[in-house]
Amino acid sequence: MQINKIEALPELPTLKRVAAYARVSSGKETMLHSLSAQVDYYTEFIGKNPNWEFSGVFVDEAFTGTKEQRPDFQRMLSECRAGNIDMVITKSISRFARNTVTILASVRELGNLGVDVYFEEQNIHSNSGDGELMLSILSSYAQEESRSVSENCKWRIRNDFKEGKIGSMTMFGFRLEQGKLLVVPEEAEIVREIFADYLSGMGIISIMKKHREKGVSFSKNGISGMLRNEKYQGDMLLQKTFVENHITKRKVKNIGQLPQYYVSKSHEEIIDRDTFSAVQQEIARRADKRPTAPQVPAVYPYTGLIRCGKCGASYRRKHASAGTRYEKIVWICATFNTLGKAECDSQQIPEDILDAKVAEVGGLDAISEIVIPGRNRLIFTMKDGSVHESKWENHSRQNSWTPEMREAARQKALERRKRKHET
Repeated sequence: MQINKIEALPELPTLKRVAAYARVSSGKETMLHSLSAQVDYYTEFIGKNPNWEFSGVFVDEAFTGTKEQRPDFQRMLSECRAGNIDMVITKSISRFARNTVTILASVRELGNLGVDVYFEEQNIHSNSGDGELMLSILSSYAQEESRSVSENCKWRIRNDFKEGKIGSMTMFGFRLEQGKLLVVPEEAEIVREIFADYLSGMGIISIMKKHREKGVSFSKNGISGMLRNEKYQGDMLLQKTFVENHITKRKVKNIGQLPQYYVSKSHEEIIDRDTFSAVQQEIARRADKRPTAPQVPAVYPYTGLIRCGKCGASYRRKHASAGTRYEKIVWICATFNTLGKAECDSQQIPEDILDAKVAEVGGLDAISEIVIPGRNRLIFTMKDGSVHESKWENHSRQNSWTPEMREAARQKALERRKRKHET
């Protein structure tokens, strides 16, 4: 009997799965070029290392540095949680996130998942012995640098306000040229027509529908704001809003926190002062006739969470069929509710069905957005980056009838049958 020894085959080296993350400046002409350049750079950089396996480039626009509002950052985290990435490369600490808390929380989570983060500019690996200490120091520095730049920009803008200057603005009826507002004739005619229609007694919804039929889309808030905007009579009220801070970059209404500057006759008017004044009086007259609205608008659990997949508008809560046996709470597309099916043929969804479907995917706390793309469909985008699609059916009206309602319907049917026989 012959026995042959079989030598064990050497294990092949495991390639490290490497991805890259970048943020590109938003609202700039160079954004697309920057995006393409960074994708090309990281694809080549990772691909030329024989010990690495390319696992993608994740890119977000630089609206903000908070991870909750960066979809590709969330997608990258999901891939890391799924065990598909071993290392993430990013250009610098400031490109990864804007504030120390977000940076450290993200790096710690990835560290617990066994994922290393390499910051090229600072030459730091997060899984190194002194990685977190260095990250804490440098990210605090990056955050302070961001704050300093923000404060310098604010100082310049506020100095311009004191001199009656504006740096940037988009407004229907005007164009901004070298810091001056110039009238756009064809748009100015539409503005004058809107003011005239309002004074003739038309409501904002009617005005909005009229111009949509002509191919010019205005929102309800857009027309309401236009009728109140002093710039149409040739004046400017500056610093109506301001940026809250350098991290959130959220605009807030200035209700006395900062000084405002009113510049009279700063540019050519579109609406004469008598007409503008008459419109303000008409706005006040109509407001007096309406019942007083609550100071704080009602906010419900789904407010701001549901988006129409057809027109992009938000869904709002509505008390449908009030006072009838079919009374129910539904969520409905704002465009459909305001302008009708001709503008958006979306579908409303009963709140109780919505509650049930939300519970199926883990509850409200796990959801970042709900999209209603078509008939009886829901698409849930979760905070962990995953996406779930769900289907639903309307309750049959008969299933919601009480015994009393069924008996009343039976009696009505009998009465109709009796009258038919008598004739």
